[in-house]
Amino acid sequence: MKTMNEKGFTLTELLIVIAIIGIIGTFVGSNIIGNFNKAKVDSTKIQMRNIGNALKDYYRDCGRFPLTNQGLEALIQPQSDCKNYNPSGYLGENLKKVPEDGFGGPFMYSSDNGVKYEIRSLGQDKQEGGDGLAKDISSNDLD
Repeated sequence: MKTMNEKGFTLTELLIVIAIIGIIGTFVGSNIIGNFNKAKVDSTKIQMRNIGNALKDYYRDCGRFPLTNQGLEALIQPQSDCKNYNPSGYLGENLKKVPEDGFGGPFMYSSDNGVKYEIRSLGQDKQEGGDGLAKDISSNDLD
């Protein structure tokens, strides 16, 4: 029990304050992490749209989309079977490699004989399938 001359906090008071700070930190931390992960998904979708626009430019110049074996690298490396290939490439003059998805993984690319294409991200787990953040993202599913 405190007397009038004693100053400071009891151990119980300190534990209560630490518990309150922990509870508040849990709510704030989970919101920040949730928003950060949503931003990774959004970033991946934006990158897919940008790559899709570059693929359309390639199509206009070459008459077809890059084949599956050429991959997205066809957007940055001249292709001998495309007479009107843009010498600057299709992803920007200073870009020397295909960008990664929001999770740091490569985009997967496939094309049906240059008529249609699909760009995929394998999500956070970088494996086929999955749920939540591990769910694959496809250019065919974009809004």
